[in-house]
Amino acid sequence: MKAIAVIGTRGFPGIQGGVESHCYHLYTHMKDVRVRVYRRRSYLTDQSQQSFPNIEFVDLPSTRIKGFEAVWHTLLAALHIMFHRPDVVHIHNIGPGMFAPLLRLVGLPVVLTYHSPNYEHAKWSAPARWLLRQCERISLSSSNRVIFVNKYQMEKCGALDKSVFIPNGIDTVSRSTSTSFLDKHGIRQGEYLLAVGRLTPEKGLEYLVEAANRLPQVQQVVIAGASDHDSAYRELLERLDVNNKVIFTGFTSGEDLRQLYSHARALVLPSVNEGFPMVLLEAMAYGLPILCSDIPGTRQVDLPEQDYFTVKDVDSLCAVITRMLATPSIAQHYDLEQYDWNTIAAQTASILTK
Repeated sequence: MKAIAVIGTRGFPGIQGGVESHCYHLYTHMKDVRVRVYRRRSYLTDQSQQSFPNIEFVDLPSTRIKGFEAVWHTLLAALHIMFHRPDVVHIHNIGPGMFAPLLRLVGLPVVLTYHSPNYEHAKWSAPARWLLRQCERISLSSSNRVIFVNKYQMEKCGALDKSVFIPNGIDTVSRSTSTSFLDKHGIRQGEYLLAVGRLTPEKGLEYLVEAANRLPQVQQVVIAGASDHDSAYRELLERLDVNNKVIFTGFTSGEDLRQLYSHARALVLPSVNEGFPMVLLEAMAYGLPILCSDIPGTRQVDLPEQDYFTVKDVDSLCAVITRMLATPSIAQHYDLEQYDWNTIAAQTASILTK
């Protein structure tokens, strides 16, 4: 049975993040492999104590210092891997990919999953963006194989011969009839616009808050997510919420998140940058109407053209919200066949174990 070491994620379960959600679903669906996941100790929660038959966790020291935590933790993980040699190392994203040459130097094969071009995120300074671009170059050149979750990004990087496109996935879901979490937060069933994700500038949540301010027909906006490193962005959103329409639920998962998806009027995804947003597939699985900023990451799925709005444009967002709220609230039906996690896990395992 092949042994896979996983680095570049904060870990799972119970840890916020798109890469973290991706890793949770990917490795728990894999069969006939042994997986060792290197987790960042400072992010572990009570939910992180859950165990899985084919997965071993190695929890190493980490910080929450932006720009340093991933480098420090990945270095520690790479050193541990060098002495506990797996059959292959699976690195998630281009920042941690800077250590691919070190792992190759000691004879370990490396597979990189490219989730998003992090250097496009506004939270990074100019020097950090420069460094991330160098990490991208190093990651792509040094890895044996590269998996892209975003077909557009694969083409942008030159569609290397060693590259393959494998999208994110979604499990079958069922709608919750409970409203206990909604009741706790004063959220009114069927009347709120839902946004899910970390509170970081690339999510573009300020445009949603400003649109809600302008539209009297928008009763509530629920934002399910927490800040990464500091509260500055949340404080900005709170200042913009002049009409007190926004409810922040913090990092939300499990049954609580299921209730939010089950009873929302629509999902709004106003992101400025995305790789392939997991929340988009989650909302589709629940049959929600979806309003998306028009960026390559959201164009990975085939939504009606009327569901897109111009990125960073509050007027455009107001127009699509107004149109959507003027239509009857009915469940949508999306074709999610190609996003089955069992298929995606099998495709990824075949690359990792080749």
